[in-house]
Amino acid sequence: MAEPFTYGRKGISARFEDAERELLRGLFRDVVALLEPDERPDEDPLAALVGISPDASEPEDPAVRRLLPNVSRDDAEASLEFRRFTERSLRETKAGALRAAALGLEARDVVLDGAAAAHWATALTDVRLVLAERLGIRTEEDAERVHAVADWSDVGDDDVDAYLALVYNFVTWLQTTLVDAMMAAHRAQAGRTRGGNAPGAGKG
Repeated sequence: MAEPFTYGRKGISARFEDAERELLRGLFRDVVALLEPDERPDEDPLAALVGISPDASEPEDPAVRRLLPNVSRDDAEASLEFRRFTERSLRETKAGALRAAALGLEARDVVLDGAAAAHWATALTDVRLVLAERLGIRTEEDAERVHAVADWSDVGDDDVDAYLALVYNFVTWLQTTLVDAMMAAHRAQAGRTRGGNAPGAGKG
C-alpha cells in the first residue's frame, strides 16, 4: 500500500509498492503520448525551434482539450492565435514534468526537492484531467459517483469505468497528500526565514 507524501527532514517523500510505481509510470507515459505533437515532414524547422505551430488547431480528443484548453471561450480566433504561439511549448513543458516524475519512481522511496515536487504536482494534475474526461466527470454529482467506487474487490474483469474510477481516486488522494506536503514545506521554510531575520537571530 502506498504511503502518502509527507514533509520531513529529508524533504517531501512517499513510498510506493512495485505495482503502484508501475501504474504511475504507465499513466505518465500515456499522457506524454497524448501530448506528443504530430511530426510534419514539411514543418518549418525555425518555427519548431522557437515553439511556433502555424497549423495548430483545437485538439479533437476531448482529453487533450482539457490539457490544452482554449484561452477564450468567446473568441475562437484569439484562442487559435494564442494556440499557435504557445501550444508547442506547453506540450513540451507538460511532457517534461511527466517524464521527470516517472524518473523519480526508480526508487521505492521517492524523495522530492522543490523542483521535483512541482513536476509531480503538474504530472498528477494532468493525469487527473485525462482520467476525469475519460470518466465523464462534469458535475459534483459525477465526481461523487466516481468517488463512491472505493474497493478493488468490487471491480470486475471487464468493468473499465470502475477500474478507471479507482485509479482516479488513487491519483486524487496522492495529489492531495503532495499539496499538503508542499504547503508544510513552505510553512517550514517561511518559519526558518522569519527566525533568521528576527532581531538577534544567529548571534551566539
